[in-house]
Amino acid sequence: MDEILLRVRDLTVEYSTRRGIGRTLDNVSLDIREGEVLGLVGESGCGKTTLGLSIMKLLPRFGKIVLGEILFKGRNLLDLPERIMNREIRGREIAMIIQDPMHALNPVFTIRTQIIDVLRFHNDRRLIPHGKGIQLRNEAAKMLEEVGIADPAERLTDYPFQFSGGMIQRVMFAMAFSCSPSLLIADEPTTALDVTIEAQILELLKSMVKRYRASVLYISHDLGVISEISDRVAVMYAGNIVEYADSTPLFENPEHPYTEALLRCVPGAEARSKRLTTIPGRVPELTERPKGCKFHPRCPYVKEICKERPPKLLEIASRHSVACFRHEI
Repeated sequence: MDEILLRVRDLTVEYSTRRGIGRTLDNVSLDIREGEVLGLVGESGCGKTTLGLSIMKLLPRFGKIVLGEILFKGRNLLDLPERIMNREIRGREIAMIIQDPMHALNPVFTIRTQIIDVLRFHNDRRLIPHGKGIQLRNEAAKMLEEVGIADPAERLTDYPFQFSGGMIQRVMFAMAFSCSPSLLIADEPTTALDVTIEAQILELLKSMVKRYRASVLYISHDLGVISEISDRVAVMYAGNIVEYADSTPLFENPEHPYTEALLRCVPGAEARSKRLTTIPGRVPELTERPKGCKFHPRCPYVKEICKERPPKLLEIASRHSVACFRHEI
């Protein structure tokens, strides 16, 4: 069995807002094994992106980790100083791809400059000295070729605005894998793309993950994408993991009411003749989290105990955990 690469334990994050302090993540625990793709799914506002940013230690200034630990290869990232995170972890060991790559690239610099900056900063300077410009350019062109960009040597001199959305996302993959990271955090990388390009990018991700033997935390609200790419799935609602299982059993036999509701919302073959299903209500605001189970105001199976205290995440079958009173003895 592959060893655990990333272990998150009891991670709790609070945001300071105009309405007060809200708990964005509430005692979140999960593992990612070597070579594993973990899908993290839930509606907007459930805390998925916050988890990714917490792992990178890149929370906004109004966010604060108040409890827990993030163990990466046995080291607690929360104990590492910023200079170590910059030099040894971010980009080199853990890379991140965001939903809108245009926000990650500088519009006034060429693609070549930006890829070379990554290579020079994160690789050993003894191996790639500052003056080795040709070596760096060749490596940058090689990375563009690997992600399927035609005429890579010529495209290196282009600026971000000269690439389409799908092409610029390929550039982000080239930058992310340029230092052979052990873990990739992909935060909604295909949301802004059309269906055809999305399928191409997902195939690219699969091939790059296999080639570099990387683990992935894939964040999305799209259950179709999650089912296609993930080995295991964590379902998040209002800052809590409510279901956590291998991909196939979770999609074939969901055990949490929220997972069931999400799956009912996925359009099927008969969708053209029927009104799409939606989940009543909305994800509660940070400072308005209900007492007890946070999903109980929207749950069709709600009981009185659901309103009184939160359920624990319990293993109900091998590698299948659920936080719901329907499964508590």
